[in-house]
Amino acid sequence: MMEIKMQPMGVTQTNCYIVTIDNKDLIIDPGIGATQWVLNNTKNPIAILNTHGHYDHVWSNSELKDKLKVPLYIQKEDEFMLTKCPLGQNVPPSQADYLVNGDEELNIDNISVYYRHFPGHTPGNSIIEIEDVWFSGDFIFDQSIGRWDFPFSSGEAMVNSLDKAMQIEKNFTLYPGHGVSTTLKKEQKGMPIWREYVKNNS
Repeated sequence: MMEIKMQPMGVTQTNCYIVTIDNKDLIIDPGIGATQWVLNNTKNPIAILNTHGHYDHVWSNSELKDKLKVPLYIQKEDEFMLTKCPLGQNVPPSQADYLVNGDEELNIDNISVYYRHFPGHTPGNSIIEIEDVWFSGDFIFDQSIGRWDFPFSSGEAMVNSLDKAMQIEKNFTLYPGHGVSTTLKKEQKGMPIWREYVKNNS
């Protein structure tokens, strides 16, 4: 059985998640000021997972890696953001231990973790699928999608990612990088409208 803890972090209120399965803890997107909350709420941490490389999702990577001695995972296209923030923030640099390549299923201490690559918001932007849950980062929110006007963002890639997400038939519970949870089926209803909006405003 999976247990999910969530805490919004920093001025951007970026959701940090702790996912516990079989008494093992996965930490997803430890943002600004996340370290103490993570330390207080983990007993057996096994990995840090980043949905993408923006500063508000990776800020506490380095501090937590140092304290917990666990590996860090990120999509390879966003690795550069761990040491050079494209949004001009003085983010503490961190180093990935594993670079995810595209859509990739990982076995992390006998827990199946599936990275699904949905570029657009960033080149390596991904959702992290665990069982029937998507940790959707800044790709899909409740009734919204991630921005595509940042440095290294791409409207064309976002359109392609929305097309890809619309093809998925299984429903998932979505826990986004900001705001409240939703479901894939609910958000798929608005994706054609978002697709056209992005296409016409890129």
